[in-house]
Amino acid sequence: MPPGFNHPPGQDRGPRAGATLKDLKKDSTVFRLFRYIFRNYKVNFVVVTLCIIISSVTSLASSLFTRTLIDDYITPMTAAAAPDYAPLAVALVKLGAILLVGIIAGYVQSLIMIHVGQGTMLRLRKDLFSHMETLPLKYFDNHSHGDIMSVYTNDVDTLRQVIGNSIPSLFRSVVTILATFVSMLVLSLPLTVVAVAMAFLMYKVTTGLGQVSRKYFVERQRNLGRVNGFIEEMVSGQKVVKVYCHEEKALEDFAGLNEELRSSVYNANKIGNIIMPINSNIGNFMYVLLAIVGSVIALGSASPWYLHGLDGAALTLGTLVSFLTLQRNFTRPVTQISNEINSIVMASAGTDRLYALLDETPEVDEGTVTLEKEGEGRWSWKEADGSLRKLEGLVSLKDVDFSYVPEKQVLYDITLTAYPGQKIAFVGGTGAGKTTITNLINRFYEIQDGTITYDGFSVAGIRKADLRRSLGIVLQETKLFSGSVLDNIRYGRLDATDEECRDAARLVHADAFIRRLPDGYDTVLDADGGNLSQGERQLLAIARAAVANPPVLILDEATSSIDTRTERLIQQGMDSLMKGRTTFVIAHRLSTVQNADYIAVMDHGRIIERGKHFELLEQKGKYYELYTGNQIT
Repeated sequence: MPPGFNHPPGQDRGPRAGATLKDLKKDSTVFRLFRYIFRNYKVNFVVVTLCIIISSVTSLASSLFTRTLIDDYITPMTAAAAPDYAPLAVALVKLGAILLVGIIAGYVQSLIMIHVGQGTMLRLRKDLFSHMETLPLKYFDNHSHGDIMSVYTNDVDTLRQVIGNSIPSLFRSVVTILATFVSMLVLSLPLTVVAVAMAFLMYKVTTGLGQVSRKYFVERQRNLGRVNGFIEEMVSGQKVVKVYCHEEKALEDFAGLNEELRSSVYNANKIGNIIMPINSNIGNFMYVLLAIVGSVIALGSASPWYLHGLDGAALTLGTLVSFLTLQRNFTRPVTQISNEINSIVMASAGTDRLYALLDETPEVDEGTVTLEKEGEGRWSWKEADGSLRKLEGLVSLKDVDFSYVPEKQVLYDITLTAYPGQKIAFVGGTGAGKTTITNLINRFYEIQDGTITYDGFSVAGIRKADLRRSLGIVLQETKLFSGSVLDNIRYGRLDATDEECRDAARLVHADAFIRRLPDGYDTVLDADGGNLSQGERQLLAIARAAVANPPVLILDEATSSIDTRTERLIQQGMDSLMKGRTTFVIAHRLSTVQNADYIAVMDHGRIIERGKHFELLEQKGKYYELYTGNQIT
């Protein structure tokens, strides 16, 4: 079963303490993501920050030790007749101990960031899926399924590298730059000025090129989603492609999309990949410049105070070597940032798409009226005083107007009443509005004008979860899920027993073919029931509605994929299923609706004829044309 299926919209779908993505809507997407991570892993980030500080300080200590090594040990020892190596050995042991502490801190930091990275991926996917389950049906009608999948896979995966490497690198870079800057000031003021000027140049190069490359990375993520969406369509529709020999056309369309993706990736990486080489060359130039300037100062005569460091000491050979080592520590963070710029920019583009989904408005449910199922086949309204009233199944539409988009109205002044136990049929040409009416009854879409009532209650005032549970729906397009046959039947009512599922299958005459399967009801279905015929898949969908045992049924071309012999076989079961229930039937086969209590003939969003089968034939109007195939002149 898909996770979260049995949870009503808005209800928490599992333990997830801390902030959720939707809590942070006022900031830029990347900043929202960083806050989201930090608020969920405060303790982890405190420990990681301490480890980064320790690691950076120990690395800095080794650079500063170079000054002591040259000025306090090597230079005096070269002048001594019998040098004593013991003090040097003690100093090296202490340095080794300090570096060991830094190595341990770095290891601990890596372990924690692995935990934070994988935990964040878990939370991201959970929040995405939880929010997706609250979105209205029209969102999925208007967005490519492959593009939505790309958010879960490609866009979320781009964040993994950033969380695992870029975020700690940013922390480490800030700590290293600050600590190194202070140390450089202590050693030499003039050399520090030169180093800061060159570092500022590196920063401007990084940010300038990063802004240019970002638009290409946004385009890359968008094109990647389009490619995934196209592939998803082609895989699911491969039979149609083969039937109409559209292989060449499909290849041509895919080549165009693939070329757009290649071009955007090339442009993004072309700019992103030159940042590090440019910064590396600037860093090398800075190193040479500092070495020349420092050598001139160190080898010159007594230098004035402004050429000294904050400690007041003159620039010595040991100080110069130590400063050059610090210069590497000072520019390395900028180089590291430039090296990570591709990941950061790509994550920014992915984060934009991720939040575009997260910021979609959830389906609104302002209903307060509740329905309860007391037992098998007994549904009741729950009154304000807590008492229960039997649900009759009276559905009424009055002066209903509807449009999917404002500029194109789909339904006009739809008025009809389905009394308890009646079978109401909608017939008409494709696009006449038949399915749209049923989508309004269960509130997949909201009407623009008019009223729809259910036992006298406006459907807009009924809790959507309760309303939809009381409406058994069999769609023309059958969807089965990974799992056993029994699991797929139980999808109609999750608390149904195995025997209730088998009874439902027997009712719609699905039991015979199920028992012929390798493992009967325990047979595991392939993706979307690929190991079953279309008719068998539709029989399971009908059994799924039967086990739900609702007071109202909606059958949208429920037998369209079943052959005539099978249709006759299950008609008795379908009649038993519909007995005592209000039933809406959408059918193109008029033979299946001849016994309907009320037939509404639809044409261009209007009900143009009403009545029973024989009454409509006597009128010799649109229904007569549809039934006989003879056009009335």
